[in-house]
Amino acid sequence: MAGSLLTVLCTEVKGDQSIQRADVLAVEQPLEIRLVSGPAELRSTKTVSVTMRTPGQDEALATGFLITEGIISDVERIASTTLIEQADGSVVLLELQPETVVDLQRADRNFYTTSSCGVCGKTSIEAVMHAGGIVSSELKMQASVIKKMPDSLRQAQPLFEKTGGLHASGMFTPDGVIQLVCEDVGRHNALDKLIGTALRSGLTFERHAVALSGRISFELVQKAVVAGIPVLVAVGAPSSLAVQLADKANVTLCGFAGNERFNIYTHPERILF
Repeated sequence: MAGSLLTVLCTEVKGDQSIQRADVLAVEQPLEIRLVSGPAELRSTKTVSVTMRTPGQDEALATGFLITEGIISDVERIASTTLIEQADGSVVLLELQPETVVDLQRADRNFYTTSSCGVCGKTSIEAVMHAGGIVSSELKMQASVIKKMPDSLRQAQPLFEKTGGLHASGMFTPDGVIQLVCEDVGRHNALDKLIGTALRSGLTFERHAVALSGRISFELVQKAVVAGIPVLVAVGAPSSLAVQLADKANVTLCGFAGNERFNIYTHPERILF
């Protein structure tokens, strides 16, 4: 956690008074994701993404990114993961199994990703539609559980408590118990960290819901579809394209959750009253 925070001096203004005090910020640094692939005699190394993220869980972030962007199909394709920490950023080196075939042209479209927009760098809407498929799950959840998820997620954010400046993604059981929580300055990074951490731990999302601290964009639904997340709950609003993809992919999408309310935009049959 220490490497994720930075203490700075600021001037706090209240009314007509100002004082100088220390403030804690969330660290934002670049992470380069490099892929080592190809048969044993023809191994090659390629940078597939540079993302601005909060340091921590970098291997999980890189794993989740490769899976949710469709570059690899599952964690078994990864032979080894190495984290190279540097003063001005870090590198995650992922070596794939020699027999694994990857689409490096698909990787090219993600070469640069900012912390606020994971779709930046994708050349067209068609390029991000590769997530297709239908999420299959028999999960049912009580509406009373959905209402409480945002507060539970907020209470489980140690870095947000210190900085007030981080997004989070949380994995919940059907009765509302948090299994995992991941934080990052980027909404898409927080979800990639969560997906990567879960899959590296042998957990699946078929019987779990995921809560998000912000709004729901198309790319977050896309990542949920790839990971097989059946219920996606967010504090903020969904975009029109997010709703269209969730409806098509059999994902239950809930927005504006909190304060004893929420909206259901797609597949309400999973929510019990």
